[in-house]
Amino acid sequence: NLRMAIEIPRDLLPVDGRFGCGPSKVRPAQLEALVTAGASILGTSHRQAPVKNLVGSVREQLSALFRAPEGYEILVGNGGSTAFWDAAAFGLIERRSQNLVFGEFGGKFAAAAGAPWLDAPDVRKAEPGSATTAQIVDGVDVYAWPHNETSTGVAVPVERVASEGALTVIDATRAAGGIDFDATQADLYYFAPQKNLGSDGGLWFAVASPAAIERIERIAASDRYIPEFLSLKNALDNSRLQQTLNTPAL
Repeated sequence: NLRMAIEIPRDLLPVDGRFGCGPSKVRPAQLEALVTAGASILGTSHRQAPVKNLVGSVREQLSALFRAPEGYEILVGNGGSTAFWDAAAFGLIERRSQNLVFGEFGGKFAAAAGAPWLDAPDVRKAEPGSATTAQIVDGVDVYAWPHNETSTGVAVPVERVASEGALTVIDATRAAGGIDFDATQADLYYFAPQKNLGSDGGLWFAVASPAAIERIERIAASDRYIPEFLSLKNALDNSRLQQTLNTPAL
């Protein structure tokens, strides 16, 4: 067999080795802001005006960026996507989810959805580099998949699953701010901000529909045990107060 050595010209290579495979490089201006204007925020409580004003500003700008429909709310919680998956198992999935897996993150949500108080998730896997699509199944009340997978590069459109009473839940950590979508096609579009939005980890955000909010509140009012840190109801209530349960990452 004839093998050819392909060498990419150095001027075409990314300057930063993290390009396309991990968190974005934080801009020097952001770091400078933390030690100048941010000095009034660092080390203060999540209930103090500087932090609340910042949370409120971020929620307002994300609502504008994603063209959030009337009735949708921007939620913010402590922890990243991993914390959100566990929170969803406690406070979003009523009985059973369907999880599309075509990369690492989809598989991690599917694993969290296998919690012992839930029915085993309907997991639909695709070969690396390909995708699978949602299929309506009786008893499934959450249909979940990533908008884009870093580990495979596969992107799947955000399109609501027409199953009465079910929620369409989209992991957008690698897509938010980089791939456009119609927010009316999802009930929960959630992400950690360290990819396209060039922030640090430690937080998750979500664009939540009225149906998702109703589900969160209804499960929280049930007798299901939900840890305080993983309570989506706590995240909802605190977001409306322009704060997080604990002092947020900045």
